[in-house]
Amino acid sequence: MSNYGTFTEPGTIRFERLLPGPIERVWEYLTESEKRGKWLATGEMELRVGGKVELIFNHADLSPHDEQIPEKYKQFQYGTRHVGTITAIDPPRLLSHTWMETSEDASEVTYELFEKGENVLLVLTHRRLGDDRDLLISVGAGWHTHLGILVDHLNGRTPKGFWGMHGKMEEEYAERIG
Repeated sequence: MSNYGTFTEPGTIRFERLLPGPIERVWEYLTESEKRGKWLATGEMELRVGGKVELIFNHADLSPHDEQIPEKYKQFQYGTRHVGTITAIDPPRLLSHTWMETSEDASEVTYELFEKGENVLLVLTHRRLGDDRDLLISVGAGWHTHLGILVDHLNGRTPKGFWGMHGKMEEEYAERIG
């Protein structure tokens, strides 16, 4: 299993991560604000189709490392907020929601969980991203970095700094996309 996201079709990237279970624990890290805030973003989720999703990002809170935020992301220095709507849910196996719903180009993220013995396979698919190269690089690097932090938390490790890792991943995704 490659850690890199795979562009499965135009505007769609898919990631797979094998995580320590049980599946209910991983589900909590997707749906509970406090646990999700350790690797992605805090915010409430109304766990029903049509329910509201609030994601409040504060990347400085994702690791104890004190990092300089890159100039091109300075507008996110004090956090940012996105809202969406749950489009599909089947606890504890499936969650889909819109992403950046307030923009003209709302995309959709799907998390699928599959039990693999004592582990859980997470398949994350982000669709309807369009064809903007810079956006695809940023999204690929962002999910890669966030998922790395999730893996660290679930394995009881201190995560690396978000911005340092994200910068490295942007370089790698830029090379992969060409």
